[in-house]
Amino acid sequence: MGSQGCVVLKVQMCQSILPCHANHQGELSAGQLLKWMDTIACLAAERHAGTACVTASMDDIQFEETVRVGQVINIQARVNRAFTTSMEVGIYVTVQEVLSRVMKRVCVAFSTFVAKPRGTQKVTLKPLDLQDSVEEMLEHSLASERRRLRLYNEDAFTSLMSDYYNLQEKGLWNKKAIIPNLSTELTRLESIELVLPPHANHHGNTFGGQIMAWMENVATVAASRLCGCYPSLGAVDMFRFRGPSSVGDRLMFKAMVNNAFQTSVEVGVRVEAYNCMEWKEGTPRHINSAFMIYYLPGSNGDRRTFPDVTYTTHDGERRFLGAIVRKRIRMARKHILYSRDEGSISVPWDRNNKVYLGYNNVAALTVLAGKQGWEANTINERVGIYVHEEEDSLCIRVVMEVKTSAFHAFSHLSDLRLRPCWDENYLSCKEVEKAEEEETVYHVKCAAINGGKCRDFVFLLSKRQPCKYGDPYVIAIRSVTVATVPHEENSIRSEAKCAGFLIHRKGQSTCKVSYYNQVTSGVLPYIEGNLAGWSKSMEDTAMSCISFLEQDLLTTVF
Repeated sequence: MGSQGCVVLKVQMCQSILPCHANHQGELSAGQLLKWMDTIACLAAERHAGTACVTASMDDIQFEETVRVGQVINIQARVNRAFTTSMEVGIYVTVQEVLSRVMKRVCVAFSTFVAKPRGTQKVTLKPLDLQDSVEEMLEHSLASERRRLRLYNEDAFTSLMSDYYNLQEKGLWNKKAIIPNLSTELTRLESIELVLPPHANHHGNTFGGQIMAWMENVATVAASRLCGCYPSLGAVDMFRFRGPSSVGDRLMFKAMVNNAFQTSVEVGVRVEAYNCMEWKEGTPRHINSAFMIYYLPGSNGDRRTFPDVTYTTHDGERRFLGAIVRKRIRMARKHILYSRDEGSISVPWDRNNKVYLGYNNVAALTVLAGKQGWEANTINERVGIYVHEEEDSLCIRVVMEVKTSAFHAFSHLSDLRLRPCWDENYLSCKEVEKAEEEETVYHVKCAAINGGKCRDFVFLLSKRQPCKYGDPYVIAIRSVTVATVPHEENSIRSEAKCAGFLIHRKGQSTCKVSYYNQVTSGVLPYIEGNLAGWSKSMEDTAMSCISFLEQDLLTTVF
């Protein structure tokens, strides 16, 4: 095919929700919605490709609204970006109350479709002809980032599974007490479907949306076995189509609860296909897998808690830990792909108000460090990395065991001009203004990420020594605005909301250094690799910091 681009066109579907589309609670069946989403996405893909297309995968889906009988649902799909033989299709679902005409977003999803060649002819997809729409340009750019995450996903999962097995060996992920009626094995379920002509799409293969709907059905039953009531589907962790099936195939659906996380539970579903000969010989084809996240709606709009679960087999242990890893990857994908511009979070620096600004800086770090529920991600002999997620807020904590005095660590970490000695992300750091000894303003230039521009920050650093024995040394950092440091054209001005170090004395020549950061869009590019599991840069930086602090003689050029 030629290289001339195609104009981006939307494909739309409107459906009035009838009782035949709903479950026994009068809510639109998630399986029915998935059918419609896959149908409209396939039509958009084929409209661009000009040939038959098949679903390769559907990314994580977060369901934000419940759709009920009598409402009208609108599904829009458009190709965001065409690669060589595959393309990403964005799917946008909204619901409208007929009487009030109020529109609400139900979900956003991204499917990958592959052009199906005719015979041996190779299909090369045409690039999109973008019409200078800000939204189109943004999604076109983000599509390559989402593709990068998909390609990294399996390697990241394998790496993180290894990390969590290590955490388990160190006693940080213990097997829960075995209570027979709460074993995940008791939720195991198998169901079989015969693929008939109404289940096939216009290419003769089993309709991908139909497979998704069957998968959702068995997953719901498995989840209900754990909680003893009807759960609601809250999210789907990526459908992956590994191979086709066709009319006459027997599809075996296997579902089981993998793990429970207080107000949510993960159910894994595997689909195997048999034709007549394979059915006789018992040799299945693995054609699809997905992980579905359920919740229990409460009477006041909140979510009820699930009982704790345990595992009783080696396979159950693998599933149990795998659910923890997928939860982390979902968290990373959410913050990497859907991070929003927080607006300006810097505060104006004013020497006359330094006491108030310094107090707020230290207080914010103290509150951040006092949060409960930090989850361990990586632990070794010297470094521990933890995350804390609360709604849209993500925080990280890096704990370092350092063989030096607490005061030595405090004196060197509180001078940001020394940070380029151990943090490769810091290109330079200059002191802008000092208010006595405890408050200092710095201008920091940081390395470019993924070929973009360098970033720079203007930080207020507030340092405090302990008031009494047992208190930590405190180094609090946040972004401020200073008139003498204007934006520079060759860099991106970024901001940090709350960061810094707490240093606890453990002995005469040992201390524990804890670094905290409330992640913002400006900080996220420097840690996203660690969050998603394809990088160990935070561990490397922490080890470099330890080596720097443990040097017997520090020679500086400042």
